[in-house]
Amino acid sequence: MRHILALDAGTGSGRAVVFDEEGRELAAASREWSHREEPGFPGSMTFDRETNWGLLVAAIREALSRVERPNVVAVSTTSMREGIALYDEKGRELWACANVDARAVEEVRELKARDPELELWAYLRSGQTYALGAAPRLLWLKKHQPEIYERARWLTMLSDWIAVRLGAPPAVDPTNGGTTGLFNLETRRWDRELGRRLGVKEVLFETPVFEPGQVIGEVSAAAARETGLPPGTPIVMGGGDAQLGTLGLGATGPGDAAILGGSFWQQEVNLERPLADPKGRIRINFAAQPELWQAEAIVFFPGIAVRWFRDAMAPDLKAEARAQGKDPYELLEALAEKVPPGSEGLTPILSDAMDYLHWRHAAPSFLNFGLDPERFHRGTFFRALEENAAIVTRANLERIAEFAGAYPEEAVFAGGASKGRLWPQIVADVLQIPLKIPVVKEATALGAALVAGVGVGLYPDAERAAAELVRFERVVEPNPENREVYEEAYRRWQEAYPPQLELADRGVTRSMWRAPGE
Repeated sequence: MRHILALDAGTGSGRAVVFDEEGRELAAASREWSHREEPGFPGSMTFDRETNWGLLVAAIREALSRVERPNVVAVSTTSMREGIALYDEKGRELWACANVDARAVEEVRELKARDPELELWAYLRSGQTYALGAAPRLLWLKKHQPEIYERARWLTMLSDWIAVRLGAPPAVDPTNGGTTGLFNLETRRWDRELGRRLGVKEVLFETPVFEPGQVIGEVSAAAARETGLPPGTPIVMGGGDAQLGTLGLGATGPGDAAILGGSFWQQEVNLERPLADPKGRIRINFAAQPELWQAEAIVFFPGIAVRWFRDAMAPDLKAEARAQGKDPYELLEALAEKVPPGSEGLTPILSDAMDYLHWRHAAPSFLNFGLDPERFHRGTFFRALEENAAIVTRANLERIAEFAGAYPEEAVFAGGASKGRLWPQIVADVLQIPLKIPVVKEATALGAALVAGVGVGLYPDAERAAAELVRFERVVEPNPENREVYEEAYRRWQEAYPPQLELADRGVTRSMWRAPGE
């Protein structure tokens, strides 16, 4: 049996996952990591290359040790989008940052002041805004660390950084590289005109571009000694986590939709052509297949919010679950299931709907709760958090439908949020569409494995591989009896959010997150 290794540099951890050629997950290992703020540079989020490589190596060795007679014939990589790495002319690493690095506040303000129309022009050309783009960060480097900026010759994403560590030369792919905001939506390649108008040095645009599924190198002898991989193993171009995740969910056709429910929730809707939202609210990315694009919206922090609630408000349930060998979220959902749909009118304020050109969120809060402990208790608040993630997801899908032309008829739902019974049902009820729950919840790693298999000839192409290998364990049908209560909850949230956002804009409350320059 031949095996494929998928490596993932996520926001909170590095992961190594081994699949067989039939798409079955055989072993996985992960190591948590964090991204420190550089002293003196508020909002910065450094990617610690040496420490994180050591953690990833440990994960690789652990995953391989769990497979009987490992026979890895290909390796591919994926990562959080937006995080970038720079190299000198000899391919030596110079600098890297993680995805929501927000150090370039002044550079964003300067770009906006220099030309107020430039960001919308760049968005319509690239699908991206300044919020998480590479240009402001590069301009920050030019100002604050010019010796690094001047030596920089190649620019890659963090998925490509893993490939470089394994032995491949610096290169990028459109699905992840496009999140720099320096790619052209039409060509799927670097856009030199974008670079010139944004003030980015032109030499970086010479970094080679490969599509996911193309072989870009092989595991070096040094990397083989570190990781335990066979030297010479083909390294196949991977891509961005959400885009490979969509592939790993089997959402490969025009109009197909996927919801990835993790720390952040992404909604991905496939497009036949590179449409852009005239209002600049929705991000446009390149899909893992060269003939597709994706409208993407993001809900901030649903997974982090329920984790906060678990740790801060239910430590006893966490301890009880550990003693019983259960997941703490099982016990929390058991409480939430006793609460009627709509959570007694309780309205959480967390993420706003996607507004890419003016991206910020109100202060976290709960509105409209009463002091009756029989109605408002931990189960009520936990259910309200789950309902809120679904409500903001609906708002995002409606914004995509405004310019893409159609609301999804169904969606695939994956990630940690799809593992329970209650949350998928809530999402189906709020959206009023069926949700397909895949067998393999680690869709991003599976997507990386599929493109790796394409690269070495195990599969003819990614779309057919996904159609053959992605399996679904169940379909969650919406309950029509809950339609009206969630319509009311949706309307209430839409009315309640703008005043809360205004308070944060005025500085009365503290915004949950704001893009640089907002």
